[in-house]
Amino acid sequence: MNHPPGPSPALVFDTINAYQKTAALKTAVELDLFTVLDQGPCTAGEAAARCGANVRGTRILCDYLVVLGLLTKNGERYGLTPDSAVFLSRKSPACAGGTLEFMLSHDIKGAFDQLTTAVRRGGTAQSKQGTLAPEHPVWISFARTMGILSIPAANALADLVPLDPARNSKVLDISASHGQWGLAFAHKNSKVRVVALDWAPILEIARHNARTAGMGERFSTIAGSAFDAELGSDYDVVLVPNFLHHFSTADCVRFLKRVHTALRPGGKVAIVEFVPNADRVTPPAAAAFSLIMLATTPEGDAYTLTELSNMLAKSGFKSPAAHQLPASMSIAVIASK
Repeated sequence: MNHPPGPSPALVFDTINAYQKTAALKTAVELDLFTVLDQGPCTAGEAAARCGANVRGTRILCDYLVVLGLLTKNGERYGLTPDSAVFLSRKSPACAGGTLEFMLSHDIKGAFDQLTTAVRRGGTAQSKQGTLAPEHPVWISFARTMGILSIPAANALADLVPLDPARNSKVLDISASHGQWGLAFAHKNSKVRVVALDWAPILEIARHNARTAGMGERFSTIAGSAFDAELGSDYDVVLVPNFLHHFSTADCVRFLKRVHTALRPGGKVAIVEFVPNADRVTPPAAAAFSLIMLATTPEGDAYTLTELSNMLAKSGFKSPAAHQLPASMSIAVIASK
């Protein structure tokens, strides 16, 4: 019998139980299940033996991951989907399983246990500064695990801001973290020197990545706060990836004025952000990012293109242009001094 459409509790309960999806994925990564299945489809018993787990437990976990769309099932044999093969098997150079260390850390996931208080306050309930406290250890985890995801977008950004290959150029990478944004410019142009700014413990990871990439001699650092440290001058490009969303509009303008001063005439600032539409509810991933900022920062937000353009104008920049970055939910907003 066909029932007329009407209100359904399905979305309500799917949202209530969303933590189960997170737990299943985390468990599969911890058991290295996706890497095991990258050897070829196998039964729950075969997978359990390779993962060092119980057969019943592995069968239930695998079936649940099939329901989620992260595994396939053909008869009694489980296999990888195209997405899980690329992003969850350790055999893949794009494996993102390590990002769970940062994304499910107490400092990020735990902030949502106090979300009611954060909504009442209008900012994080974790502490006065949340994850923005100087040298907060969560950013070491970010630098260690999240760099792999930024490489395609960083390479695309370097293509969007070409530098003259005939002369020496300087690129300042603000809140450099793993350093991949600046290193993309160095890879593209042999005359580019990169200056990375971040807290001292985080810069150790960026320097390691630069040496590994063979860019150590063209990579230097500035330790400290982007709001207070001496930035230097005469930069061709200043990169501001995933930084502005942590701060209020007033603080963003104050910071961008410093960037404007640090650039040479005609130099460019390249901002990378999750940018919601003016309605603030689309596209979903960018719009939802505001909630993370509410939970983890005192005044951060996901800013619309109009808001970012206004910040740039107040800071002395002109001609902002937005570009969707590939393999990413982020938008690059590029403006000139």
